Amino acid sequence: MLPGVPRVILAPALAAALLVLVACGSDDSSAETDTAPAQTASAAETTRAKPSAADGVKLLSVGTFKSPVYVTAPPGDTRRIFVVEQDGTIRVVRGGKRLSRPFLDLRSKVVAGGEQGLLSMAFAPDYARTRRFYVNYTDRSGTQSVVEFRRSKASHDRALTSGRLVLRYDGEESNHNGGLLVFGPDRLLYIGTGDGGGANDQHGTRGNAQDLGSLLGKLLRVDPRASGGRPYSVPASNPFVSRDGARGEIYSYGLRNPWRFSFDRSTGDLTIGDVGQGLIEEIDFAAKGGASGVNYGWRPFEGSRRTPGINRSEAGAIDHVQPALELTHDDGNCSVTGGYVVRDRGVPALDGRYVYGDFCKGQLRSVKLSAGSASGDTAVAGVKKVEQLSSFGEDARGRVYVTSLSGPVYRFAAG
Repeated sequence: MLPGVPRVILAPALAAALLVLVACGSDDSSAETDTAPAQTASAAETTRAKPSAADGVKLLSVGTFKSPVYVTAPPGDTRRIFVVEQDGTIRVVRGGKRLSRPFLDLRSKVVAGGEQGLLSMAFAPDYARTRRFYVNYTDRSGTQSVVEFRRSKASHDRALTSGRLVLRYDGEESNHNGGLLVFGPDRLLYIGTGDGGGANDQHGTRGNAQDLGSLLGKLLRVDPRASGGRPYSVPASNPFVSRDGARGEIYSYGLRNPWRFSFDRSTGDLTIGDVGQGLIEEIDFAAKGGASGVNYGWRPFEGSRRTPGINRSEAGAIDHVQPALELTHDDGNCSVTGGYVVRDRGVPALDGRYVYGDFCKGQLRSVKLSAGSASGDTAVAGVKKVEQLSSFGEDARGRVYVTSLSGPVYRFAAG
């Protein structure tokens, strides 16, 4: 089940799924010979010249995977995408074909099910040289672990199996784990963490999200490279580095469960899809650098609404940033799935628009965002509903993908 979604809604739908639960574009001299062809578009579909906005949008099938939760690619590698599967495996799709052997298999280390599992991966900006990448998974103790791995020197399609622990954050319960890792335009690693689970951010004297002494309910920013005998370092420019009682890793706070967030590859703007509780799903927006030190309001606020039963005077009830867009549960939403601002020139109908969806509703939508406001929010015309919409992703070319926890992975293309 995905972050923040009531178990009574999703357990039946996901039971079956949970049970089964480049270096710069160069070819690999030790390439796979036993590849399985992905479901791909025809040559006529993929070679259309000079698409225009009038062409509309469609979804091209990339293939079917086991509970896929994320898609990404190394910087500069235009031949490969990597699909993260919740059970603990990372799959490579190279030149449109899925390789039979996983890039990395962590199933012996991962607890998968519900909102736990292998939740994301991120390639270091200097991956082509250092071969460093990072994963976020629920380990056997139930703790979220951020671990550094390296790609094999011998193959671009294999990772070394031993890793180095960078950071752990121990959620109070099994849900609201966040789990996304993204390198920002500043080349630092951003880590989304949930509030620790349960209703109303109930742990601690005022919950975790408003507590600057806790890593939970936050967007963290670190340099994940080992330094000075420490597993990572905290940038001196982080907003709370010098505040007594605050964790220096914190970049933004007041988040319930930032399951998916992204940076605009053209502007550096940040958009966060924060999963709501019983009423409101929210999308937060900040211009480049504008999210530093920002309080997004949870738990005193769910979206723009005061959370019932939470003291009006609680920290965060006044000085917080309002969402750019709110989605109500009355409209069929239950768990927002944040996406990307599309910068793929091959899909002009979505150029500069943020695509997103909701796990329960499954409808793909696009909107223009700015600080505190949104315009032109509409369904993506001509595109079918995606059941169990678990995530979006982006490759090295800026092409955008969408995943369904039931298996399919698609890519947006001109219709």
